[in-house]
Amino acid sequence: MKISNVECFPLKVTPQQAYLGGSVEGHDSDYYYRPEYRCVYSRKMETCLVKITTDDGHIGWGEALSPVVPQVVAQLINHLFAPLLIGQSPFASAVHNSRMYDSMRDRGNITGYHVDAIAAVDIALWDLKGNILGQPVYQLLGGAYRQSVPCYVSGLPEAELAQRCELAKRWQQQGFNAVKLALGYGVQQDIANVRAIRAAIGEEAQLFLDAHWNYSVAQAAELAQALQPLGVGFIEAPLLPEDIAGHRELRAKSPIAIALGETERTRYQFKPFIEQRAVDILQPDVGRTGISELMHIASLAETWNLQVAPHLSVGLGPCIAASIHVAAAIPNLFMLEYQPPVFAIANQLLKEPLTCTQGHYQLPQGNGLGIEIDEQRVRESVMEGTC
Repeated sequence: MKISNVECFPLKVTPQQAYLGGSVEGHDSDYYYRPEYRCVYSRKMETCLVKITTDDGHIGWGEALSPVVPQVVAQLINHLFAPLLIGQSPFASAVHNSRMYDSMRDRGNITGYHVDAIAAVDIALWDLKGNILGQPVYQLLGGAYRQSVPCYVSGLPEAELAQRCELAKRWQQQGFNAVKLALGYGVQQDIANVRAIRAAIGEEAQLFLDAHWNYSVAQAAELAQALQPLGVGFIEAPLLPEDIAGHRELRAKSPIAIALGETERTRYQFKPFIEQRAVDILQPDVGRTGISELMHIASLAETWNLQVAPHLSVGLGPCIAASIHVAAAIPNLFMLEYQPPVFAIANQLLKEPLTCTQGHYQLPQGNGLGIEIDEQRVRESVMEGTC
């Protein structure tokens, strides 16, 4: 049995509302700069799926987290990785991962789109192996520590604070008693926002914060000290991701756990944060690491008694399903992220929806990732042209 075809689908899906809020239509460009996050976003939902087929007709689907210009991932897979994969065994995923990583390693491409593309292929190979063997991915990873995966609602995309408070309470009424609030509007404003959310959801709810890399060590330490009485579970991305020393200093000062990792793609990038005791909770994203590397990262974290809370933002069906399988299969899970608007769009591209209710993802029970892609709908959303 050999890999016979590798096909990519860079997608652009139009949601009712832009990710993190805002209008979708009526702009000169889909891409725009969000100053509060110092990052470029798309008003549409963009990603890249990959489909790997064997010569006997088995199929595996993967996905790279590529929220802008997903054509880059498609080009890398089509022109660089496909020749390495076609004619090879679908079971040799570790070998394939090494060859893909090595293919550009000595040119400095040890992160970014190159590794995102590897992640997509890796997820597809795990799905493919599961479909061939008639087993779910979590079983191939060694079994499930849990049959449902606890999650927190990520982001409260409303324009006004009062509306965000009401949205948090509505999620509570549906059984979701953990939420994450976006910060980065100045220390005093952030403190006021967190106090309002805590008052709205009560003391028993879990509350997490995402600072989107906006603060200095001094500002983040001030924020953490002020927020400790409010029972905050973690502060995510408080400093610039390159600042390992700053995170180490902040962790020593902060009474609140420090979380980070969505920008890192390999165990090599997580290693200095872990060894220098600069982090409490790791947040690798399977759409940037792949399943294999995320398992390596989780194992490394376990040796330092650290927990893993996988990042999950705008990834669609394969990303979400892969995240659930990995979250079930690691012993040191903290919690998985849940993005309700993205989750709804992801299910539109699946023949049977994934399920998340009462604060938990349900573990897919089918073979591989346990999802069936609606390929016709996928093809309708493919972006035209190349980058």
